[in-house]
Amino acid sequence: MQWQQDILGDDFESHTFSAAGPDGVDRTATLVRLRPGPDNASDGGRRRAVLFLHGWSDYFFNVDLARFWAGAGYEFYALDMHNHGRSLRPESPGGYVADLAAYDAEIEEATRVIRQEGVPGPLALMGHSTGGLVAALWTSRHPEAVSLLILNSPWLEMHGSSLVRRAASSMVRPVARFRPEAVLRLPERGHYWRTISDAADGEWPVDERYRPRLAFPVRAGWLRAVLAGHARVARGLDIEAPILVLLSRESANGLLWSEEMRRTDAVLDVNIISTRALTLGRTVTIERIDGALHDVFLSPGPVRSDAYARLARWLRAYGES
Repeated sequence: MQWQQDILGDDFESHTFSAAGPDGVDRTATLVRLRPGPDNASDGGRRRAVLFLHGWSDYFFNVDLARFWAGAGYEFYALDMHNHGRSLRPESPGGYVADLAAYDAEIEEATRVIRQEGVPGPLALMGHSTGGLVAALWTSRHPEAVSLLILNSPWLEMHGSSLVRRAASSMVRPVARFRPEAVLRLPERGHYWRTISDAADGEWPVDERYRPRLAFPVRAGWLRAVLAGHARVARGLDIEAPILVLLSRESANGLLWSEEMRRTDAVLDVNIISTRALTLGRTVTIERIDGALHDVFLSPGPVRSDAYARLARWLRAYGES
């Protein structure tokens, strides 16, 4: 296994690989890890790992999240999925996927690499936003591979209700069928980027080569894939593994900037997400966090400390002993 120095510095390594899905297409993905050290061993000496999946138009860069998991006794890995972040290629449209199951092959390869690195058995899977949707769907298809599922503001439903989703599906389906890579003309907003990037009002060094200020263009085939994922969640996934869903207490989704966006989810409707989360499985914990941003672990210091405390408490209750 060839690990290279990662863009995040000496403590991180990355491995780029190709994986072919059921359609036979090879896709490039990048596995990132916090370099293993003595703090990664659990109390009983048994090695365990967590794999993180980023959101749409995003990549892994939160080193504090990796160190939290290491301190909790987990070896930390993150996957920059194809057409995202470290895995972007000039010839491919950023963020595009025509079927969320197309990520399965690279997630499976990542789990194979983690096992090859000496971490046996099922792992904890963590996903943010669209990555949370992907993580939930993948867990439902691979229940034996996941021991814990942690979802950070997962995109489980459209704004408002399933009626909005059905209406959107009926409109996008004809375009997606004949021109899947057609760009849909939708309002562009950089409000969330403004709240997290240290180039604006945030505190995080977000590399614009990997995460643009505005999201990638919304393409018809990608939106159809997401809507199909939402419909699958709405029917119920029946996941057996314990699930933690972390959300902001409030949303602020306007087209124009407002100061409320500094302390709310400026991307998703957290009320419909919290309702939809109950369809994921039999053991679901929902944490609503005051003042949290869309990525609760990128929120201002006191807020993300609260989020980490809630995650740590849940791990004490449901983590592998």
